[in-house]
This record gives sequence, structure tokens and C-alpha cells, in this order.
Amino acid sequence: MAGEKYSILLPTYNERENLPIIIWLIVKYMQEAKINYEVIVIDDGSPDGTLEVAKELQKIYGEDRILLRPRAAKLGLGTAYIHGIEHATGDYIIIMDADLSHHPKFIPQFVELQKKGDFDIVSGTRYKGSGGVYGWDFKRKLISRGANFLSQLLLRPNASDLTGSFRLYRKEVLKELISRCTSKGYVFQMEMIVRARQLNYSIGEVPISFVDRVYGQSKLGGSEIIQFAKNLLYLFATT
Repeated sequence: MAGEKYSILLPTYNERENLPIIIWLIVKYMQEAKINYEVIVIDDGSPDGTLEVAKELQKIYGEDRILLRPRAAKLGLGTAYIHGIEHATGDYIIIMDADLSHHPKFIPQFVELQKKGDFDIVSGTRYKGSGGVYGWDFKRKLISRGANFLSQLLLRPNASDLTGSFRLYRKEVLKELISRCTSKGYVFQMEMIVRARQLNYSIGEVPISFVDRVYGQSKLGGSEIIQFAKNLLYLFATT
């Protein structure tokens, strides 16, 4: 697998407790699978010292493996990916959360499936096969299931987990999708898959275990739910 390189984008905001663990796990599983990789940490001005922790991690693992591309303030997930892609040297881009809700042990499975099926996108799914969600209360699970059901009903995305954010993309595919997306926040991931369907990109799926964040506060609130509903209707009307 050394012939191809994978750039892992880690947008962060107040993740100083989680970052050392997620980086250690990424290094462990990528080395074991002999996958050529780099991790690009995109910190949006975290006040908790996340960037300082990232600098220490860079000293440990090397500047060739851990790249720091901070920004001055919180500017949104889509622009964080654009910022990361500009500095990525990999053939493929992997996006995942830095809060330990996405386990790096699944990355080699993403890579293997992509190669086997020559997929443009490989998406982690919580709603297929052995996939699941752990650590959420009933209300949060109900909201997630309801959002995914409505999305499937209205948008027909050809993917079982439309609102997930653990994915592998061909670099050029991700660039094209981002250029076409207009949503922000949590809805951004949903629109990416919808636009992929429009452009006839192939999508493979790997069942994953999603675990609620270990440290820090969840960033999902009432405003995000309202934004989701508005954008779902927008996508339904325009796709």
C-alpha cells in the first residue's frame, strides 16, 4: 500500500484531551496496515490549548506525519476541509472527527474496500451490518434515526448513513463535491453524499461503531437541528 498516500484531515476545536489519543491510534493502525499517510490538524483557534498539544505531538511523530495548518477562528467545516486539501499531498482524503467518536481501526477497512471496488467514496455507516451507536441516550438516537430516515425518504442518496462524517474520498472527487456544496455545519456531510449521487460517483460502505465523545461537550444543539430541517427541505427541492 506504500504506492498511494492518504491524507487524514482532523478539524479541531477544543480537543486537547482527545487529540493525543486519536493521533496515537491513527499512527498505530496506519503503521500496522503499512499505509502511507499524513495527518493534517486544522485547529480553529481553540482557546483550550489544542494547538499547543498538536505542536508537542508533531515533535513526537515528526513533521512529515503530523502537519499543523491552524486558522485564526471557527470558520466552518467545509472551509476547514478546503484548507486541509490545499496542504494535502495524498491521493486520497480521509475525513473524521477528532473527538474519538470515529475509531481509526476502521481506516484500513476503508482503504481495502476502496481498492477492491475502485470506489470514489467509502463512507462509514452506523446503520448497516455490524454498525452501531454507543453512548447516546434515547433522545439523541431518536433524533439521529429520524434525521437519517427523512433524508433517505426525501433524497434517495444510495447510502445508508447520510449524516455520518467518517469517509474516504478520492482527492479530486472531494474537491468537486465541496465546490458544489452550499450547506454549512452538520448538513454539509449530508449534501456531500447527495451531490455525489447527482454526479454518479460510486460509494462503498463500511459498518462502523460510533462512540459518543469521551472528553468535552457535544456540539449538537437546537439550532443545528433547525438548520438540518431547513437544509433537508432545500436539498429536496434542488436535487
